[in-house]
Amino acid sequence: MFGPVQTILDDRRLSCGALALLSAMLLAGALGSQYLGGLEPCSLCVIQRFPHVAVIVFGWLGFKQVLTDDHRKRLLWLIGLCLLGTAGVGFWHAGIEYGLYSGPSACTGTAAGTTVEALREQLMTAEIVRCDEIPWSLFGISMAGYNGLISFAAAITAFYAARNREETA
Repeated sequence: MFGPVQTILDDRRLSCGALALLSAMLLAGALGSQYLGGLEPCSLCVIQRFPHVAVIVFGWLGFKQVLTDDHRKRLLWLIGLCLLGTAGVGFWHAGIEYGLYSGPSACTGTAAGTTVEALREQLMTAEIVRCDEIPWSLFGISMAGYNGLISFAAAITAFYAARNREETA
């Protein structure tokens, strides 16, 4: 592999720190687009954020000097699973945005009112950000798509760092 990347992959402590930093950057991008860019998140966008918070916590714990390499190995497996979770939701969300399949009725524009009055009350009280609309994209890929791609690659990296290296203390 490449010098600095291989160094990070060979050191579980650095791998934990790098993956925590990556999740922090992705989360900062999502929060920045919300609070600075004015892009309100839908419910699926918010769900994608929680695994990144877990990765930040697990990665920070793994980066601390007090853990053994075996503990870091277990944390890297947890980090990988968290990243797979957010990647899965990201790919699912992107598929909904691109119209490949329908999403949850709570955020795709379908109403759940049984009467006209109930529907009117729901419409008047709830501001719903739709999950099936793309508020921002780059090169034809939405934010959910980027989260899926980046998180999936990071999950593979976490699993690689946990499994394929020599044990060091």
